[in-house]
Amino acid sequence: MKDSLGRGWSHMRRRGPSQIQFWFIALMIGIAAGLAAVAFRFGISLLQTTLYGVDDVTKLHSFAESLPWYWVLIIPMMGGVVVGIILHHFTPDGRVRSVADVIEGAALNEGRVEKKAGIASALSSMITLGTGGSTGREGPVVHIAAMISSWVSNVIRADGITGRDLLGCAVAAAVSASFNAPIAGALFALEVILRHFAVHAFAPIVIASAAGTVINRLVFGDTAEFALPSTTALEFYAELPAYLILGLVCGLVAVTLMRCVFWADDMETRLQNRLGMPYWLRPALAGAMLGLIAIWFPHIIGVGYETTSAALTGQLLLHEAVVFAIVKVAAVAITMGGRMGGGIFSPSLMLGALTGLAFGLIATGVFPEISGSHTLYALAGMGAVAAAVLGAPISTTLIVFELTGDWQTGLAVMVSVSLSTALASRLVDRSFFLTQLERRNIHLAAGPQAYLLAMFRVAGVMRKADEGIDEDASWAMIADGVYVDGNATLEAAMPIFDKSAVVFIPVVTLSGEGQAPELLGTLYHVDALKAYNRALAATAAEEHS
Repeated sequence: MKDSLGRGWSHMRRRGPSQIQFWFIALMIGIAAGLAAVAFRFGISLLQTTLYGVDDVTKLHSFAESLPWYWVLIIPMMGGVVVGIILHHFTPDGRVRSVADVIEGAALNEGRVEKKAGIASALSSMITLGTGGSTGREGPVVHIAAMISSWVSNVIRADGITGRDLLGCAVAAAVSASFNAPIAGALFALEVILRHFAVHAFAPIVIASAAGTVINRLVFGDTAEFALPSTTALEFYAELPAYLILGLVCGLVAVTLMRCVFWADDMETRLQNRLGMPYWLRPALAGAMLGLIAIWFPHIIGVGYETTSAALTGQLLLHEAVVFAIVKVAAVAITMGGRMGGGIFSPSLMLGALTGLAFGLIATGVFPEISGSHTLYALAGMGAVAAAVLGAPISTTLIVFELTGDWQTGLAVMVSVSLSTALASRLVDRSFFLTQLERRNIHLAAGPQAYLLAMFRVAGVMRKADEGIDEDASWAMIADGVYVDGNATLEAAMPIFDKSAVVFIPVVTLSGEGQAPELLGTLYHVDALKAYNRALAATAAEEHS
């Protein structure tokens, strides 16, 4: 009996996604990830209710306008202090884990993510959002779900394909539970996290996404996140050229948001290094800056769905939409540059809605005779900026539809999303997340051919010293400076082959400065190419199965 059960588990680990048993695991992961997403949302609401004293957290910024100025200043600053202490003690680099780390785990770590740093990041993000940080809750939820799937993958000792599919299941459920968007949740996991649409992964991911949606609807009911006016209609399609222009504008706005975040991160890192500032103080300073801004612009506090809803329903004036958008970019850059925690998706929705509303007010004012509702521009702008930031035009378009429940204006949203994504992807490394990874020298944006070499350690591919290598030739090459460290990857070794035009490279271990290297073996060019080709073939087989 035990042997039969063992063979069954082994078979499922090897061919998991194609087995019906795997679908039950996907269902359980979907339920767990959905519950985690709901719990995270309740945690943020509890903190906001306790600290700000607001009864309805969806009206947080309106309520904050009535609070004493010093309270609006102190709450984000104290939140930053707590976040800084948590990240200083439980992460090696003081950095919050989010969607980019999940993408990295899917590509390079067989669908696994960090757990200790992930738990600290989830708690930090909850405190950040609960105390007024200007970010979103979806990024942390995605990483929490990834930790759940990583634990399951380790328990069943899943291989890379199965681990990645379990990761996709968890992410789909988390996104679905966050947005009440089952279609978008499934496509987000495929488009953004796994970055392929393999048939074998589709069924379990859809099952998990549906489970996450059920959890959301059992708790919050079957309601759209935003309520729109009923006048969103295209006027005989005459406005479509305006939505093309809106898409280009939104692409530039998205790039501005991303570059401001990266600029703020670089500036604060340089300042921290120059002043010798401890890690824990950086989020505290960011919180103090946010508090100062919130005294005059309380709409930046938290997720910002109240302001987003006001933009979508046309309750803001032109100058308000423009000023709020500029201040929101600054607040998001300060929060993320200060490494307080949270995601980028909700801010991009708010910024897109404000951008679209401002554009719509201008467009309908200039051409009133052929214009429909300016709120439709806000809806299209919301999708266009978010899609460009995420690099996910398909899933973002569907998220907008499912958030609003408005499927009649799909043409306008699709046109704007396509143009914004096409433009932004040329100005950054495809998306905010992939650009984050590129800044850490993790090259996923160009595809498997660019990052697979980084998955192989030289020591694992080389021929060892006891396998009859040519030691005399190896030491001669070492003397000429032609060698590679055994801890390096093939990504570092392949340029040496190209530059030196040699058949093999000596592999050494570097004991320390001033000490002679120790010869471990030799890395042959043909062996490196064979390993690389096998990895490419395996990746292609997974993505087309």
